[in-house]
Amino acid sequence: MQSRKTGAGCLFIVATPIGNLGDLSARAIETLTTVDVIAAEDTRRTGALLTHLGIKKKMLSLHAHNEAKQVDRIIAELLAGLSVALVSDAGTPLISDPGFPLVREARRQKIPLVPIPGASALITALSIAGLACERFVFEGFLPAKKAARRQKLATLKEQPGTLVFYESPHRISVMIADAREVLGSRNAFIARELTKIYEQTMSGSLDACLAWLEASENHRRGEFVVVIEGQQTSSETAYDEEVVLQTLLEYLSVKDASHAAAKILGRPRKQLYQHLLEISAA
Repeated sequence: MQSRKTGAGCLFIVATPIGNLGDLSARAIETLTTVDVIAAEDTRRTGALLTHLGIKKKMLSLHAHNEAKQVDRIIAELLAGLSVALVSDAGTPLISDPGFPLVREARRQKIPLVPIPGASALITALSIAGLACERFVFEGFLPAKKAARRQKLATLKEQPGTLVFYESPHRISVMIADAREVLGSRNAFIARELTKIYEQTMSGSLDACLAWLEASENHRRGEFVVVIEGQQTSSETAYDEEVVLQTLLEYLSVKDASHAAAKILGRPRKQLYQHLLEISAA
């Protein structure tokens, strides 16, 4: 690792846990221990992580409101031969987090860049969503205002790839409602507080997801990743999951309906079986 040597230092892009601290890699811990400086989105949150790890390190803040000013300072540290680790509050830096101007300038200055991979909320959610992920489009946070949010969703309506969004607790319900209005009836997946104590997930139609959110205030708390299936191609038929499940239950047992639904919807049978049990009980 380059540190206090002649020439430029090295910029490490370090992924940190999105919740469970056990997800921090040994390589990330070694990097945070040995760099000269840590550039953090929130020094208080990163400070708590470092305290947990028993690491004491010089930190600089790098967030959305001071990024333009801090880039020059951090680049100066790097050009002076110091090694710097860039971290965000959680997950992989630059993914809906600060850091792009710094990385761009470091590359322009030919400063070595080393990624230390780890957790990413969007990839974590995709891995368990049960929706196609060979192709996906990550849009981060949609606009806060309703008109702008719907306009952005409209531009994504014909997108065949799976759509992935981040959303805040106070907008999650209206975001899902707007998605249902603009995109139509589609399968979706909501992940709340991934890898944390109160982690919850919900999969089903956008209507079902909205009903789940409105069923309990606790369902609307925390940090969210929303995954929505892309536009069906002309060779595929789009089905409303709730209609399919309720129709199958009229003629089949829960077990047989789950097998049929899995083939029709292309969804994991165990998830559908559980949902069918809930529908049957209701």
